Amino acid sequence: MGHDHGHGSAATAHRWRLQIAFGLVAAFFTVELASGLLARSLALISDAGHMAADVVALGAALVATRIATRPDATGRRTYGSYRAEVFASGIAVLLMLGVSVYIVIEAIRRFGGAPEVASGTMMLVGTLGLLINVICIGLLRNGSEESLTLKGAYLEVVADTIGSVGVIAAGVLVRATGDRWWDTIVALAIAVFVALRAIWLGREVLAVLGQHAPKDVDPHEVAGALEDVADVSEVHDLHLWTLTSGMSVATAHLVTTPGPADAHRILTDAGALMRERFGIEHATIQVEPPDSSACSRTSW
Repeated sequence: MGHDHGHGSAATAHRWRLQIAFGLVAAFFTVELASGLLARSLALISDAGHMAADVVALGAALVATRIATRPDATGRRTYGSYRAEVFASGIAVLLMLGVSVYIVIEAIRRFGGAPEVASGTMMLVGTLGLLINVICIGLLRNGSEESLTLKGAYLEVVADTIGSVGVIAAGVLVRATGDRWWDTIVALAIAVFVALRAIWLGREVLAVLGQHAPKDVDPHEVAGALEDVADVSEVHDLHLWTLTSGMSVATAHLVTTPGPADAHRILTDAGALMRERFGIEHATIQVEPPDSSACSRTSW
């Protein structure tokens, strides 16, 4: 069994931010849903639906960060449970898309005649939602560039902020013009915005699950840098992927030049290169003599 490096993911360090944001969003969701139903406002109901997605997504992120740090008693999870955070981000994507589809369907149903809406309630609840979302943005922004989990939560809150602005605008327009269709139009605009944000985040989630190279690392550049290490003639079987946000992993085989070569020094230099230049702390490197046939016997 290999030893445990004791890594902690970026999301774990910012868990307290998720906890506060979860509490604020969960409390406001109840208020907004009740207000939307009473005011018969599709914009409020749609934004409440998005808030519900936030509650589930933030809750899933909290559970995922707890699972990610849980010790593995089976010995079979050799990479730990850090991928739970990525799955939580995937849940956020599905929820955002689901909310968007619901809003569109409900808007289509209202084409036969939009009901009367309480514009005053819309503006009041929208303003309260805007305040809650601004607080949550301040909480989650710092960790959003370090963690895909926090980025998913952050994007959800950003989308909610736009939704709150839309609700306020819809209330103002309904009151100023008397046209109830502004409520439906704003709801559709919120749906489109939420869907686009979900697709953007979903691409990042799929890139991690598909084990693509980290987005800020060029595999060709890594291979060239390793070939420049003294006494290395060739680099093959180079693999780069992201375990979870802030935790990139690499493996590589380095073939030495003919003649004597210090394998220990090559390992030290290559490891330092991966850490300092590419930010990859966990690199598994195999040094091979030029006449080695070990890799030629592999099937893939």
